[in-house]
Amino acid sequence: MHTRQELIKGYETEIHYQRHMLENLGRWFSVLFLMASIGGLLIYFFHKTSLLFLILGSLIALFGLVGMLLVGYGMYRGRANLQKVIQAYQQKLNLVG
Repeated sequence: MHTRQELIKGYETEIHYQRHMLENLGRWFSVLFLMASIGGLLIYFFHKTSLLFLILGSLIALFGLVGMLLVGYGMYRGRANLQKVIQAYQQKLNLVG
């Protein structure tokens, strides 16, 4: 059986860790947005002059956009999971306390 202090420490550690991971996902989202923007700029400036830069820009933009979708979905699910952990923590505190 866990003591109240162990329960509180465990949940607070988990909540802190999940918030940190959500911040990391936010940073990755920013990097992927930057990549998609650079790809868009390459497409815009070189679509008439250089096939190589057009293809490169298209691939970079596609990679950035797909990455943004995946990371954004991860952030959405992560926030929902964090709320579930917080609710479970509050319920256990009410039961124990």
